[in-house]
Formats: sequence, C-alpha cells, structure tokens
Amino acid sequence: MNKKDLFILAKEAMKNSNAPYSNYNVGAVLLTKNGNIYKGCNVENASYSVTCCAERTALFSAVASGEKEFESICIVGGKNSDITDYAMPCGICRQALAEFCDADFKVYVGISENDIKEFTLGELLPYSFNKSKLGD
Repeated sequence: MNKKDLFILAKEAMKNSNAPYSNYNVGAVLLTKNGNIYKGCNVENASYSVTCCAERTALFSAVASGEKEFESICIVGGKNSDITDYAMPCGICRQALAEFCDADFKVYVGISENDIKEFTLGELLPYSFNKSKLGD
C-alpha cells in the first residue's frame, strides 16, 4: 500500500472524529508489517485529559487486535475537517509509537494525495526513551 492510498484512508477516518471542543478533526491509518490496516480518529472529551489522539486510537486498536509490528502511519487533520496544513503527531503519540516502532518507522503527513511529507519516527523523536533503555 502506498502513501497516497494511506492518505485516502486517513481522510476517511477523519470523518469519524469527535472534536466538539477544538473542532480540529484528525484521522490516522496505521499499516502493519503484514499489511493490515487500522484506522483511528481523535476523540475529545469535556475532561480534556481523557481525549485520545487519532494516532493512539489506531495504535491501541491494532495492539488490542494482537498486532505489534508496524510499517507506517499516515495522519491528516484540520480545523473543521479542512486540511490546510500538515497534522504532525503530538509528543505523547510519538512516545506511544516509539514503544512499538523502530526509528525507521515511516510517518506520513499530508494535505492532499499529491502533497504528502515523509518522516521517520527517529527524525520526529530523536533520543527516544523506549523499552530498549529498560534492559532485561
């Protein structure tokens, strides 16, 4: 599956976003190493700390389904579902991804099918704290 396909699926996932407070809708699609797809959207809550980002929604759904090896994620978002800028993953989502993904894990953020930027998780979260730091 290429990044354009992932962008289209992430845009579809964004439609399920529940963002009544920020009105910033986000969709994410996580691709596993064996080709499975998991969608996520942001789900806000009046008690703001209970809010969950689209990236973690997709990740937690995949883990709950038994997946633990991931290839890439594509993220789209914008105010009132209007995609005008790149929706970068927040620090909490970067840290959650670092628990399961190597530094070369691909992170795509897009504005359109023809305007998709590609990063590695290592670029977005250098010097991460992850399970390798804990030893045995």
